Amino acid sequence: MKICEYLKEGNFSLSYEFFPPKDEKGKKQLFETIEELLVYKPTFVSVTYGAGGSTRDRTFNTVKEIKEKYNLTVMPHLTCVAQQKEDILALLDKYRQIGIENILALRGDQPKDNPQQGFCKYAIDLIRLIKDNYKDQFCIGVACYPEGHQEAPSLEEDIKHLKEKIEAGGKFAITQMFFRNEDFFRFKELLQKEGVDIPILIGVMPITNFKQIKKFADLCGATIPLDLAKKLSEVQDKPEEVFKIGVEYAIKQCEELLDYGVDGFHFYTLNKPQATKEIIEALKDKIFSLRREEKN
Repeated sequence: MKICEYLKEGNFSLSYEFFPPKDEKGKKQLFETIEELLVYKPTFVSVTYGAGGSTRDRTFNTVKEIKEKYNLTVMPHLTCVAQQKEDILALLDKYRQIGIENILALRGDQPKDNPQQGFCKYAIDLIRLIKDNYKDQFCIGVACYPEGHQEAPSLEEDIKHLKEKIEAGGKFAITQMFFRNEDFFRFKELLQKEGVDIPILIGVMPITNFKQIKKFADLCGATIPLDLAKKLSEVQDKPEEVFKIGVEYAIKQCEELLDYGVDGFHFYTLNKPQATKEIIEALKDKIFSLRREEKN
């Protein structure tokens, strides 16, 4: 199933992001997580891709196994920085051979331990490569940043780059994590002014480990509200308290976003099911009133 075709019909999407496990223990945890979350009938799941293609084989193998084991729509992440065009095309060919129809096209980060020159500087170069070689065989998703990309001089400038990615072939977007809904509402207003009208799925990252999420937020430029940060910092060494506060905050945030009329939620699970389950359970009446039966 092409995700863009599902979204084009105005259907609400529910999806999960996973990362490729490093060993058998991690693989066991991943598949246990998938099985716990299958009950909510995800529209699709995605699998991340390490800097510079560092998890290329693990990502491919994880995508293939999830698709075969659960018959799910699986969207691999794909980055282009520090990689050669021939390698990317060979990987895309492998994805086509196993029936993958969706790709999340990203710039990616330069690997710190082995920086190298690749064929692209930006995600738009990857999108153009896919379109030039595969036409519409893949539905292409892109990333977007409600607070602006950390390297962009302004949010308005970043939105212009997003518009260019869409014009090049991006069909839907997934947001970077954010914790202030007003940032997303402003982002949407600016998109409308630029004439950008594609489905945007909300990347939901419940805070279950304050130190870890703070590090993620610092890296991607996401703002954690001061009152929330204060609450979490006071209990940061009490995992159960952090989990409770983080999940409760995410539920309230998602409820407001549902009332606003967003196109879907994409949960950054970190290969663990509990936080995602609690959020969906709290909001399932609203969520499932917006969804049609999935037949993956």
